[in-house]
Amino acid sequence: MGSHQETPRDDSPDHLPTPATEAGRAGLDALLARPGRAVVALDFDGTLAPIVPDPDRARAHPDALPALAALAPKVAAVAVITGRPAEVAVRHGGFANAPGLEHLVVLGHYGAERWDAATGTLAAPPPHPGVAAVRAELPGLLERSGAEQGTWIEEKGHAVAVHTRRAPDPQAAFDALRAPLTGLAARHGLIVEPGRMVLELRPPGMDKGAALRAYARDVGAETVVYAGDDLGDLPAFAAVDALRAEGTPGLLVCSGSDEVPDLRKRADVVVDGPAGVVALLGLLAARM
Repeated sequence: MGSHQETPRDDSPDHLPTPATEAGRAGLDALLARPGRAVVALDFDGTLAPIVPDPDRARAHPDALPALAALAPKVAAVAVITGRPAEVAVRHGGFANAPGLEHLVVLGHYGAERWDAATGTLAAPPPHPGVAAVRAELPGLLERSGAEQGTWIEEKGHAVAVHTRRAPDPQAAFDALRAPLTGLAARHGLIVEPGRMVLELRPPGMDKGAALRAYARDVGAETVVYAGDDLGDLPAFAAVDALRAEGTPGLLVCSGSDEVPDLRKRADVVVDGPAGVVALLGLLAARM
């Protein structure tokens, strides 16, 4: 896939960064040459919205909507792909009725849900029965593990997540909970997806890579761009790699975090968090 070097920096805010890989440079060239045939897909938390201790308080970066509105009319499609319920991402992103985003799609729960801005409708299947069983057992498991102090359970409808960022020692709590949560998930037909100080229990077969490939196929994308920040974005990175191997150019963007070095190494372009992502979107829109 090319070199894993850091993205070359350009001190000028008016210049696009040069992708660190040959495949990334080809993807950027294809995007700029034929933007109307490109899909731009983005994670939400950590990519469009800064990471905060309480996920309920996460909101899109102030410049996210203007940047997306400038970009969206120039490309085939823009999709937000998130592990959150779609309606939560829509609410926290301010996407509903946003001018210029009439054709935005939000793929929630790793693609299990779909919200279309054009109609305001949400399509969602019933949740996996294992999620309710896990939800009922989680408080007792946290108490028995001694890791309940500062941990927080996030209800996600089709999944449930345990956050440790507010624990006295977030990494120690994360490490202590990983094995028991994996066992709990397995007993109920679920898997554990680790993230940035969060362990999510969800049904197998739901990931951002599958969602991205299906959506790119549906819209006939000839170029695919994906931006993410966490371990849950690695399947989407892998999907772009697979598409590139099949002849579809692609560009991988990491919303930089030292917490997830694997993603930085895989990316063609590394930017400085959500502020860097929205700045890149604005630069791309200006060049199209």
